Amino acid sequence: MKRSDFLKTLGLGALGTLFASGRALGAQRSGSMPKGNFKGARAPISIGTWPFAEHTTRASLEAMQKGANALDAVELGVKICEADPRERSVGLGGRPDRDGRVTLDACIMDHLGNIGAVAACEQVVHVSSLARAVMEHTPHVMLVGDGATQFAREQGFPMQNLLVPDSEAEWKKWLEKSEYKAIPNIENHDTIGQLTLDAQGRLAGCCTTSGMAFKMHGRVGDSPIIGAGLYVDGEVGAATATGQGEEVIRTVGSFRVVAAMKSGKSPQQACEDAVHEIHKFFVRRGKPWADTQIGFIAMDVQGYVGGYALRPGFSYAVASVDGVQVLRAESLFDA
Repeated sequence: MKRSDFLKTLGLGALGTLFASGRALGAQRSGSMPKGNFKGARAPISIGTWPFAEHTTRASLEAMQKGANALDAVELGVKICEADPRERSVGLGGRPDRDGRVTLDACIMDHLGNIGAVAACEQVVHVSSLARAVMEHTPHVMLVGDGATQFAREQGFPMQNLLVPDSEAEWKKWLEKSEYKAIPNIENHDTIGQLTLDAQGRLAGCCTTSGMAFKMHGRVGDSPIIGAGLYVDGEVGAATATGQGEEVIRTVGSFRVVAAMKSGKSPQQACEDAVHEIHKFFVRRGKPWADTQIGFIAMDVQGYVGGYALRPGFSYAVASVDGVQVLRAESLFDA
């Protein structure tokens, strides 16, 4: 079956099921949110940042159980979040920049090292799919701004106003004072980074976001940058990041996590090391960390996963044959 037909069959069905019935996809999750490392699970398995990934990882898992490969499954999963106007930091409904323009960033990577990314893209809901189109249909790895939007038109992506009424109202309220500051863990929503491991042992990852609310027009964070917001090594594991993108870029965070796993550390240890390194940079520069959040999740080729954050409040979802759980990530400043 062609990729487009497969995604149409699985993707639209998943979206319809979610939005039509509103059923709890995470019915098998525990009532509490355990912390610490999730034990290795039999593939397929999918993990994603923040509680909304409970739905997206479950959809990816179900797709892989029906025969989808890891790359198709991760794209299908994050598209659910991109299409939901209630998720205010991803895709449709994302918060605008200080000029009132919603610009989206995304990247995607597979187990072979194929990569694609778009940044500062407007009018396209599914920038995850657009990033994949860059990967598969261009000689480049990243398109930005008007060039990304132009490419989307050429590829037949529908153009749509991404600024929903609620986001517009928030922006107009913000304009009254125009005070800009990052808000950690805002509504427990942020970038969605998702990783998948299929039954054949293939890894894939995708990271998609609308970036910081009320950012300067043209600002790009870590999410579309391979090695910062996302990195996949098909022989080792994969990692993705969320939170203050500038700090993740500074340390090439996701690559750092995968490199640590390659040296023999567990996904949990690797995530912890990356956060500690980011904190060292704060100390060296004499910068406060209190208003900043950074989180990482990682998965190795055995299906072991980990997650860790700079400060409390970060959680991530894990979907496997054993069910779906939302795990509370430990943090450097839990105390």
